[in-house]
Amino acid sequence: MEQALINKIIPFSSVDGPGNRLAIFLQGCNLNCLYCHNPETINICIHCGICVKNCPYKALSFTNKEVIWNKSLCMECDSCIKVCPNYSSPKTLVMDVNDILKEINKVKPFISGITISGGECTLQSKFLISLFKEVKNLGLTSFLDTNGFISLQNQKELIKYMDMAMVDLKSYDSKEHKNLTGVDNKTVISNIKYLSQINKLYEIRTVIVPNILNNCHNVDMTSRLIASLNPNIRYKIIKYRPLGVRHELINSYSPSDDVMNNLGTLATKNGCKNIILI
Repeated sequence: MEQALINKIIPFSSVDGPGNRLAIFLQGCNLNCLYCHNPETINICIHCGICVKNCPYKALSFTNKEVIWNKSLCMECDSCIKVCPNYSSPKTLVMDVNDILKEINKVKPFISGITISGGECTLQSKFLISLFKEVKNLGLTSFLDTNGFISLQNQKELIKYMDMAMVDLKSYDSKEHKNLTGVDNKTVISNIKYLSQINKLYEIRTVIVPNILNNCHNVDMTSRLIASLNPNIRYKIIKYRPLGVRHELINSYSPSDDVMNNLGTLATKNGCKNIILI
């Protein structure tokens, strides 16, 4: 039975794809984005123990050189995440496909499908394939939320059982993308084109980060790309918000509504027909 390292499960989400969805966040990412809004999903816990002494509710203990999380004592204050020097979390769980199916079945009458996010969920692709097979048997849809840096063109079985993908295009400019994430964007754009070709691209996202990114250029070029592929692909233009980020690594602020509206107008002018500003 395939297993995955799970960061958290949200039973009901209206922002992770269409309808009401169960969202599963896997632990571990292959990028290190400067503005990452959930940096605690980047790395695997190294059991350094720093979080244990900072937990006010004694929900963490250090046994046999391993951090143990007692979920029943946890008040979700996130003190452990705030003090972690490794951009990780001690609250991850190893779960197999049957474990996840139990969580899905608890809410199945109220959801239209599941969305797997992260971290970067494609790093655990064998688990995704096994889970998506079972989800399809339940009559639900399976969405993939990815940074697009792992090529999907050779992931034939994953693509077969996945219904749709949502892709973060962090920057349209390859050099800027590398400065932001540590890698260029060639594979990301290649994946976007491939997913559109096979009608499995639901959404592309751009985060608007003042002082850090050339936001107008990114929206201009990304919206042109979408219009050339399929103008009905949803384009979500997202305000950067200084919440949950590594403040010492970034000097930015949330863009104004006027800036966001102007970018939305630009995307519309370029031919995008399904634009969401958030």
